[in-house]
Amino acid sequence: MSTQRAVVPAIVVASEHAETCAVLSEEIRRRYGADYEVTTRHGADEAVSTLVAYRDGGAEVALVVSGYGEHDRDGLEVLARARRLHPAAMRAVAVGWGDFGRAREVFDALATGEIHQYLVRPEHRPDEEFHRSVTELLEDWTLGSETGFEAVRVIGDPKTSRSHELRDSFARNHIPIGFHDVRSDTGRRMLDSLGLDDPELPVVVVRFTAEPTVLANPTDLEIADAFGLMEPLPADAHFDVAIIGAGPAGLAAAVYAASEGLDTLVIEAEAVGGQAGTSSLIRNYPGFPRGVSGHRLTYSAFQQAWSFGATFQFMRKVTGLRGDGADRVIEMSDGSSVRAAAVVIATGSSYRRLDVPELEALIGNGVFYGAAVSEAPAMVGKAVFVVGGGNSAGQAAVHLAKYADRVTLLVRGGDLAASMSEYLIRELDASPNISIRFDVEVVGGGGPDGLDRLVVRDRTTGDDEAVAADALFLLIGSRPHTGWLEGSVARDEWGFVCTGQDLSEERSDRPPLPLETSMPGVFAVGDVRRGSVKRVASAVGEGAIAVQYLHRYLEEMRRVAVGSS
Repeated sequence: MSTQRAVVPAIVVASEHAETCAVLSEEIRRRYGADYEVTTRHGADEAVSTLVAYRDGGAEVALVVSGYGEHDRDGLEVLARARRLHPAAMRAVAVGWGDFGRAREVFDALATGEIHQYLVRPEHRPDEEFHRSVTELLEDWTLGSETGFEAVRVIGDPKTSRSHELRDSFARNHIPIGFHDVRSDTGRRMLDSLGLDDPELPVVVVRFTAEPTVLANPTDLEIADAFGLMEPLPADAHFDVAIIGAGPAGLAAAVYAASEGLDTLVIEAEAVGGQAGTSSLIRNYPGFPRGVSGHRLTYSAFQQAWSFGATFQFMRKVTGLRGDGADRVIEMSDGSSVRAAAVVIATGSSYRRLDVPELEALIGNGVFYGAAVSEAPAMVGKAVFVVGGGNSAGQAAVHLAKYADRVTLLVRGGDLAASMSEYLIRELDASPNISIRFDVEVVGGGGPDGLDRLVVRDRTTGDDEAVAADALFLLIGSRPHTGWLEGSVARDEWGFVCTGQDLSEERSDRPPLPLETSMPGVFAVGDVRRGSVKRVASAVGEGAIAVQYLHRYLEEMRRVAVGSS
């Protein structure tokens, strides 16, 4: 059951050029006027005054479209002002077809985060390319806002780590969630309506099934089973290939394997997308000149693999891997096992722990590992710190700056050039409410009711400084998820899986194939692999390439089977 918004969000269209203003206004109002309040303003001053009025009135602005060209010299300035007045609103310039002379200015605005997208002004009707871009902008805005629809309702204490885990997991899996504080009047009424008196928290209500399912402090596995989407595997299940991990590498392997007729299983312990799924905007992925969110990219890959026939098992942890003749046997945390002719390990890596006990105790209550996109809207007006020097940390800082009053990026090294893409460095430098501190590390902090302070150490002088902080997001280092492979495949001293030429002395039967591990028929791709390039495009490429070598291995096994029969 859907709930209408109390106030309709706004789309603001601005242009000094009468024809541009009329075309944009007509196209947007005709297509989106039923769901949004479309407001048209002639010129920069009128547009900014309207944006101020919306802000002062507490109204939501979903999208600002500003003309830019010979007759719209102030178009980019309007969007720069919109960014400060409505940080969460999407921003786009509309340019005339063939106005290539201003392309560099538009691309620079994209690179510095002043705009999210550029649109080509419609010259005919219907102009579906124009509307596709507008719809994508509105979809991105909707994903970061409260829609009113609750496929899943969670009632609990917002300051606990488990509540944070559930909010983040549901958001990353594209599931509309409503979270309600158990101490609020609404939360208590909801528990009363469910007949629950002092239940174990959090309470999860699955509301889209024929009969709502109520779970008290459920495990991830219980939640997955309650959804009814992924049926338990039969005891005699056997697959051509089992892919462990549904990040970019694993999803790419699933798409290619399933599309080429292999019976494919994908096992994922958490959510679709891995670390990449939490990236607010990836601007260097080929084919997306305007950028693409990690969530959109990886969720689309999941749907693609699913449509080709891949079987998915979510919220299942893998605990072991062993060989049994021609089969590879995967042991699961629920006590079950599954057999496959080949395996692709794509479990990725997690962020290194800070190992500061007083901060570890505040996970979910002001301290977060990863980008935690679901927490960003709660950062309005707050002082936020991000620790890390890679692309993930830069993307998190830019996204959080849409909401927070101030974002400080804390970098252990002396610069960003070696670890972060240049486009992100430019965007950080151009963001008025982001500052960067180099040669520092977090060594302490805390607060009586949640995080309220950090202790930051200057690594050059050794001096400690206490700073006020409302939230801390940690995106540091890389720790592979490979503890479950102990005794199965060769790993390096840091736990990354060794493949290919790294295994020249580990295998006696034949030289390993590229991306193949020390166990024949088991491949490793993406961040979990020793020597991998920590980029989404590289992970996708490895996932696709692994399937070609996997075919070679399966063909070899078929020849052996025929020869021995």
